[in-house]
Amino acid sequence: MQNRTPRIPEQPTPNPVDADAGLTVELASVVTGARRRALRDGDRQIDTAHLLHSLIESDPEVREAFDGGPQLAKVLGYLVQRSIGYGLRWQGSVEDSGAVPVVRDPAAEGWSPSAATAMEDALHRAGLRGESRARGLDLLAALAADGECRAVEVLGRAGVDARWLSGRAVERTAEVSR
Repeated sequence: MQNRTPRIPEQPTPNPVDADAGLTVELASVVTGARRRALRDGDRQIDTAHLLHSLIESDPEVREAFDGGPQLAKVLGYLVQRSIGYGLRWQGSVEDSGAVPVVRDPAAEGWSPSAATAMEDALHRAGLRGESRARGLDLLAALAADGECRAVEVLGRAGVDARWLSGRAVERTAEVSR
């Protein structure tokens, strides 16, 4: 008899945001990539660093928001290292930047409070522009605006000013929306 030990959980991480009700197809793909990354890394929750990594890999508008290739390469370097050492201290812990009180919403199970808040903020940003769907740049602006989240920690270690990046993402969103 063989013991079957799955490498990754068989149940996908639930999605607190209905992809059909507020995300572009591209951003829904980012969420899927972040979910896959969290499962592969053995993390219990999708966090803001998973979202940032998936955003950078998937969205050319997000990559253009950074100040050139060397800056982007450095950020990606930190994100890639996450599963081999840099992010190991995060495993088994809940990311909570303290931006909002932690309330355990069953729909947000599998998401860090900071990641769920960033997704909600991205949808809110789109709504302020009169759009019904959030873009990758909305999520980038939301992630970079939360000064205490893991994504901002990665950005800071890579020498990226998160406030500047958030502002730049907002500017780029306005340009793309015209």
